[in-house]
Amino acid sequence: MIFLTTLPLFWIMISASRGGHWGAWMPSSISAFEGTCVSIPCRFDFPDELRPAVVHGVWYFNSPYPKNYPPVVFKSRTQVVHESFQGRSRLLGDLGLRNCTLLLSSLSPELGGKYYFRGDLGGYNQYTFSEHSVLDIINTPNIVVPPEVVAGSEVEVSCMVPDNCPELRPELSWLGHEGLGEPAVLGRLREDEGTWVQVSLLHFVPTREANGHRLGCQASFPNTTLLFEGYASLDVKYPPVIVEMNASVEAIEGSHVSLLCGADSNPLPLLTWMRDGSVLREAVAESLFLDLEEVTPAEDGVYACLAENAYGQDNRTVGLSVMYAPRKPTVNGTMVAVEGETVSILCSTRSNPDPILTIFKEKQILATVIYESELQLELPAVTPEDDGEYWCVAENQYGQRATTFNLSVEFAPVILLESHCAAARDTVQCLCVVKSNPEPSVAFELPSRNVTVNETEREFVYSERSGLLLTSILTLRGQAQAPPRVICTARNLYGSKSLELPFQGAHRLMWAKIGPVGAVVAFAILIAIVCYITQTRRKKNVTESPSFSAGDNPPVLFSSDFRISGAPEKYESERRLGSERRLLGLRGEPPELDLSYSHSDLGKRATKDSYTLTEELAEYAEIRVK
Repeated sequence: MIFLTTLPLFWIMISASRGGHWGAWMPSSISAFEGTCVSIPCRFDFPDELRPAVVHGVWYFNSPYPKNYPPVVFKSRTQVVHESFQGRSRLLGDLGLRNCTLLLSSLSPELGGKYYFRGDLGGYNQYTFSEHSVLDIINTPNIVVPPEVVAGSEVEVSCMVPDNCPELRPELSWLGHEGLGEPAVLGRLREDEGTWVQVSLLHFVPTREANGHRLGCQASFPNTTLLFEGYASLDVKYPPVIVEMNASVEAIEGSHVSLLCGADSNPLPLLTWMRDGSVLREAVAESLFLDLEEVTPAEDGVYACLAENAYGQDNRTVGLSVMYAPRKPTVNGTMVAVEGETVSILCSTRSNPDPILTIFKEKQILATVIYESELQLELPAVTPEDDGEYWCVAENQYGQRATTFNLSVEFAPVILLESHCAAARDTVQCLCVVKSNPEPSVAFELPSRNVTVNETEREFVYSERSGLLLTSILTLRGQAQAPPRVICTARNLYGSKSLELPFQGAHRLMWAKIGPVGAVVAFAILIAIVCYITQTRRKKNVTESPSFSAGDNPPVLFSSDFRISGAPEKYESERRLGSERRLLGLRGEPPELDLSYSHSDLGKRATKDSYTLTEELAEYAEIRVK
């Protein structure tokens, strides 16, 4: 707002200069609308001692020197003026009173310029004043907007038009001020240099939406068709507001991601992309892209966009979620446990989204969780059956990974029921199957002979381990007579276990006991029985005794009544030889073991051998009969 005074400065100067010096005072510049008029206020002075009878004056246009023949605007002596000013100029002031005010009417653009006054007191007392006034012919009102308009702060916008035409008074109105505020007209004000203006004020509180708004002022003159309009665009300063930004972004590992941040502000903001306090990119612009090539899970997180200018700042964040398949699971926990202990195993992985975690053992699901990164397996009291290989599998829609781990359960030895002894001709094999962890030491004890054989004696004991099972085989040769009792003992650091091994394959053992001499004796008895039966049938066919009745019992020949000469002595010598041989005195090559068949095969083979021998004896007897 221009504060105006009611008393022009140059009038004060005139009052102070009443000392008789040549001088003139007029506004340095003055404006008026085209088609209207203008009154240029003017005062002059001259030395008092001249005392002229008549004072004349001349107004020149654009030059103060008569010798340059400038256009005459007004001349009091002759009323002769330049054609451009004919009928347009007249003197409003009284030269005798040292008032040289000039009125120009019907203004047109060519009348704009400099105006000089020359005082004529007669004779040589003529003086052209260097002071002059510049006339500006305008056709738009002057809208004055403060140099800085800030959103949220009240501002005052003024419309000013010249009011220096005494014949026409302007009226002001605002255009496009709806929603801004109601105007207030202050009326006609006098400026410092004696000119007059008409002023209208508009007070309002601008918003960011008012930036760039076109505000107008209209000056009209009653009873005329003269109408003048002027416009000004509001330059409203306001802090940034982020108006454009990605929502949360999901991207697959290895893909391209572009994040956008756009802000509205005046002036343009400084846009900055940041992550974890580090500046990734910045620029002064309305919008800014952040491009991420081949994203990795390490780039997963929250990204912030900061917009700032001299009037404030704004910031927003966007989350980037990088989707990827599970990483190879890691397993932490107890891998070796003693039977009965509680085992806790933790399987964990990283993926996005969280995976389905499952722990398997031998295709059986032991534990599973959905959409979690950790899985805890609790085994409250482990048993040997819990020993073995486990799988931890993690999977989501982007892939699957698995990790294997082994749980070792340590326990005292257990001798399985399939352990036994079996005879094959003159050889006895004892099988001891032990389940244990760690591997046990196995020994075979023969109490009747006060002998103990362990695994170190390779001539008699063969051992083989498969998983938790240890199979030990004791081989005894030359055992034609009944074998001794065999006790298998297994021990490790958690305890020991003993079992007397049962004997299988009794029919085969029988032939082993009888031996070759016994077989000859039995064969002879069988032949005798067959012959007896044959003779009896022949007698019956020749004659049938009437004294024979069905109730009579036929004579029976027992095997104890049948003897072969020399057989008992040979059998007895063989038996004595077998009883005198000791187990530890046996030497020879260890048996060649075939573990591909089950241990029960020993009994089956013994039975088969018995059946074969019986069949051979029967065939021989049939031949004799024929």
